[in-house]
Amino acid sequence: MPTPESASFKAAKPRVPPTFDGVDYDDNKALKAAQDAVIREQWVQSMMARLIRDEMGKCYRREGVNHLEKCGHLRERYLEQLKHAKIKGYLFQQQNYVSEREG
Repeated sequence: MPTPESASFKAAKPRVPPTFDGVDYDDNKALKAAQDAVIREQWVQSMMARLIRDEMGKCYRREGVNHLEKCGHLRERYLEQLKHAKIKGYLFQQQNYVSEREG
């Protein structure tokens, strides 16, 4: 059962998807919220990679010489997560945005 979210957490929780789809570039608040959401999502992906790497290190130390077969699932998950783990910023997405509906 998940932990219930507090009222202060819900108030600070972002309400904007991590994309520039439908953002009015003349509305500074909406633009800044979209930029923050993109950066936040990139940090979440980076921290997920860090957590997986830490678990993989613990597994390698715990399993010793058997780490190749016992920790393979973590290794595969970590290598998959590394594709999304780099923090790139928002400028490229903002300036070269292609809507998912168009292409």
